[in-house]
Amino acid sequence: MSIEQKTFEVRGMHCASCSSIIKRKISKLNGVKACDVNYANEKARVSFDPHLVSVIRMNEEISKIGYQFVDNEHRMSDGSSHNDLLRQRFQIFTMLPIMAVSVLVMGWEIGAKPFGLWSEMPMVTEEFFHHLLPLFATYALFVVGVPYLKGVWNFIKYRAANMDTLVGVGTLAAYIYSFIVTAFEGPLGAFIDVKHTYYDVTIIVIGFITLGKYLEARSKLRTGEAIKKLINLQAKTALVLRKEVEVEIPLAEVVVGDIVVVKPGTKIPVDGTITEGSSSVDESMISGESMPIDKRVGDTVIGSTMNRQGHFLFTATKVGSATILAQIVKMVEEAQGSRAPIQNLVDNVSSVFVPVVLVVAASTFIAWITIGTAFIGFSSALSFGLVCMVGVLVIACPCALGLATPTALIVGVGKGAENGILIKNAESLEKLESINTVVMDKTGTITNGRPEVTDVVPFTKEISKSYLLQIASSVESKSSHPLAQAILERTKKQGVKLLGVTNFKEVEGVGVEGTIKGDLIAVRKPKDTKTNKKIQILQSEGKTVVVVSVNDSEFGVIAISDTVKEHAKSAVDSLHKLGIRVIMMTGDNRYSADGIAKQVGIDSVISEVMPGDKSHKIKELQDAGASVAMAGDGINDAPALTQANVGIAMANGTDIAIESADVVLLGGEIEKIAKAIKLSKATVRTIQQNLFWAFIYNVIGIPLAAGVFYPVFGLLLNPVFAGVAMAGSSVSVVLNSLRLRTVKLDHK
Repeated sequence: MSIEQKTFEVRGMHCASCSSIIKRKISKLNGVKACDVNYANEKARVSFDPHLVSVIRMNEEISKIGYQFVDNEHRMSDGSSHNDLLRQRFQIFTMLPIMAVSVLVMGWEIGAKPFGLWSEMPMVTEEFFHHLLPLFATYALFVVGVPYLKGVWNFIKYRAANMDTLVGVGTLAAYIYSFIVTAFEGPLGAFIDVKHTYYDVTIIVIGFITLGKYLEARSKLRTGEAIKKLINLQAKTALVLRKEVEVEIPLAEVVVGDIVVVKPGTKIPVDGTITEGSSSVDESMISGESMPIDKRVGDTVIGSTMNRQGHFLFTATKVGSATILAQIVKMVEEAQGSRAPIQNLVDNVSSVFVPVVLVVAASTFIAWITIGTAFIGFSSALSFGLVCMVGVLVIACPCALGLATPTALIVGVGKGAENGILIKNAESLEKLESINTVVMDKTGTITNGRPEVTDVVPFTKEISKSYLLQIASSVESKSSHPLAQAILERTKKQGVKLLGVTNFKEVEGVGVEGTIKGDLIAVRKPKDTKTNKKIQILQSEGKTVVVVSVNDSEFGVIAISDTVKEHAKSAVDSLHKLGIRVIMMTGDNRYSADGIAKQVGIDSVISEVMPGDKSHKIKELQDAGASVAMAGDGINDAPALTQANVGIAMANGTDIAIESADVVLLGGEIEKIAKAIKLSKATVRTIQQNLFWAFIYNVIGIPLAAGVFYPVFGLLLNPVFAGVAMAGSSVSVVLNSLRLRTVKLDHK
């Protein structure tokens, strides 16, 4: 069985209940393993067996209720197509004069009675509007309101109810009641007030909800601006050498191996390695850092970054979807479309919300015409019952609930990407908010990861420094360990010749050994540092010490130091300001680790840890009650990154696809750890605000619209104001999420 995962654009969604309906319908299909539908970015992610179910079959299931999957995974959706926005804009343009007339009539009636602010409408004027409003209402309901009528039909035929169903039932009920009163006002005059109709309610409710949808769609477009900015950074053409001639070609025609020419002030089109020349490159769009990076032959360059100065040639190594920018866009899109655990509550509520509201609306109407008749008479009870039923249907929209979480996530993830913080999924972003302990690997995280030999110390005068370095580097030449590379660099600088080595053996976490001219040479960690003051002194200075032995006799030591990153101390200070404990975990000895820890202000140190034991140390911290984020280089720290509540990979500009990490910090800047946590806290706080106001809005709005407060306080919510409130709630949630774009991530 082969399972595929595809992301589809979804056409026809209007509210959060739409996403629940689609998810429910698709999940029931044989062969579908999982389905997640995101209302905010109008995308669906489906895991399915293509041998059992096809995209065509999925569309057959949902198209009959007005939805469609578009198999276009790699194109970013704007959340609402250009044609949809144009249609909504035209409808609003035609509805505004109609709404103005309706508001005028309603205002005149309310002002005349019950408030008595002015005299009642003259008979001639009243008759004019009496015949005009039905025409306006017919246009509003049967032209502009077609989606709402479809919602009613889908509910009747397929038992699929969404926000359109609520609005459709409410406005259709008001229209039908008004039409019956208008058509049969003579016979009905003895039973009800035939002068009072609700055409204006139909007109204004549909008008305001259409306006609200338009504003919501426009606001949602802004939530995806981070992705659009990244996509727009891409160069459109490339200058390549073809038969020694510079030729400008479309970006899509560049292939791996092409020699690309880059001139000053132009964008680098694809990823590659410099083969000729040098320059200074602005990589801020990848790392979020504004300082240009010097590049020379052998260095990698990243597509879509800006060449500030210098002229160079490079060989294309990654093109199309393999480039760093394409990987970033894909990662951000996947994160924006993923589901946060807090969203499960909203989904559960939304799935039953609309049916419950229909029951509440029907119960409201029945209660008014039964219980209400006993107190205020049938005519008034019928009028109040209809108004309250329509008000409940209109105000009880789950859109605000559905938008609360995904819009904040889209903006938060996009904000992170703009700052070189790639968050792989919504769950990680939510978990990051509750982190109270950050564990950092030393090499490559706190330090630059480029160790250098600082001291070569023979134990006796008979042994020269050059000989000690020669035998050590000869054995280390067989190893790829960073410390080995540091020793070899020192050998190259001094011009020391390497000797032949046989029987090489590497012991993880201990050292290396090999045979040179019959002698067993070992380069290892010190076994007992307490007996050797020279080793203690070097380690107290924060240096890593290796002992060089010949036939088990110690000949001397080589000290290696890795410089601390420039912003390491301020990064730790920023974490402390957030109330987070910082622990350094390293395979180095305690003295060397303590020396580095003191320089940057680390709270505690776990030293001399074998690579395979790091995950166990993380587990111990978790068992003690800590919520742990582990920051490492993503290679030998992979098990620990996976074990941590949140794994943070310190990536350079060419390596972002680190599977074991939940968060990737481009450029490897340690100060971004605090920024990521601050962003997470701001995003979760925004989600909580959105959910609070969305729930409160419905908790207060539905009883108010139903007339629960009318007998005691005389409060009754006109359906027109219910429509305004409903539209405003969705727009306000999106706007509140957009505030995340202004969050300052730097600690000042």
